[in-house]
Amino acid sequence: MEQIKEFLPFLLPLVIAQFALLGYTLYHILTHKTYKRGSRALWLVVVLLLMNYVGPILYFVLGKEDS
Repeated sequence: MEQIKEFLPFLLPLVIAQFALLGYTLYHILTHKTYKRGSRALWLVVVLLLMNYVGPILYFVLGKEDS
C-alpha cells in the first residue's frame, strides 16, 4: 500500500488523461457518422476493448474522418 502512495502523484495525471481521452473519443465516435475505415460499431468495440490509450489513438490515426 505504501508503494502505491509513493507513485500516486505520477499515476493520477495519467489516469485522468486516459479517461479524458477515452471520453473525448467516445463522444467523437457517437456524434460523427463517417469514418475513414470501419463503422461506428467497430470503433466502439476497438476503443472499449483497448481503453489504455491504444484504442483511442488507433481511432484518431486510422478511423477519424478529416473534416
